Amino acid sequence: MNTQAIDIGLARYSDWAFTSSVLVLVGALLLLAIELAYNRGRKAEHRELVAAGSQRMDAAGPGRVVDAPKRPVDERIGGAGLALTYLGILLLLACIVLRGLSTSRVPWGNMYEFINLTSLCGLLAAAVVLRRPQYRALWVFVLVPVLILLTVSGRWLYSHAAPVMPALQSYWLPIHVSVVSLGSGVFLVAGVASILFLLKMSRFGDPQRSADSPLSRVIARLPGAQTLDRIAYRTTIFAFPVFGFGVIFGAIWAEEAWGRYWGWDPKETVSFIAWVVYAAYLHARSTAGWRDKKAAWINVVGFAAMVFNLFFINLVTVGLHSYAGVG
Repeated sequence: MNTQAIDIGLARYSDWAFTSSVLVLVGALLLLAIELAYNRGRKAEHRELVAAGSQRMDAAGPGRVVDAPKRPVDERIGGAGLALTYLGILLLLACIVLRGLSTSRVPWGNMYEFINLTSLCGLLAAAVVLRRPQYRALWVFVLVPVLILLTVSGRWLYSHAAPVMPALQSYWLPIHVSVVSLGSGVFLVAGVASILFLLKMSRFGDPQRSADSPLSRVIARLPGAQTLDRIAYRTTIFAFPVFGFGVIFGAIWAEEAWGRYWGWDPKETVSFIAWVVYAAYLHARSTAGWRDKKAAWINVVGFAAMVFNLFFINLVTVGLHSYAGVG
């Protein structure tokens, strides 16, 4: 029996960091959504301001300094939202680190910790991919699924800091779970990009209909369809081998723990299916006639398989991975 001591104080700070992270990310989502909703075509506005500034400089004469136009209010609100997003990421990282320090183990030994790690990986991937100012609107659509994951994690899957059960006391735990979490988090960004690409290519993304509905107006303010498709493709290229190695590491761990590499356990099966779907997406994306909507739909199916694997397989079905649920 494991009698490893738990640092209750650090565990409490970890819980506080988790709650603070969720609240900060909710605030970030609201501010970024306000920017997205009230952005009135910043490129046209910027051209008008530059033209007005040039006219003022001409009128002032040579050698006169004219104040630069102020940034629009919605842009400043969005900048504050982005700053809160980065703060929320740091708080979630602090939550995970403090959980690990409080238990003296890697902090992904149950579903609560696994979802937190996957959400952090998704946020970090988005921070890298969406670092350009013109991509800031996409943060709204990344934060929504991340906050859903964190809400489910904190509300229904929360587990008190404790040693992991004997079945998980292996050096393969930090290797297998961290790699799977990284791949899953990056796939989240890819899935969001493909969904937005399909919306951009639908009738709602038609510039002629952009004033017909609030959804059309929001979609019109997103980056172009080809940019979204490129984001989805590049993130999937990165996540595909990472997740594949995670499945391989899991098979090696299974042979060590259960005496076989593969047993068609529900978790193993759906993980393999998701990996095959993403392989089909990458193939379709490089095949003429499949590069647009057809390939994007395959990527969305892969994303749906990942979500199904994360929740239904872990929490509803009974299998050798059931211990990874609540507890």
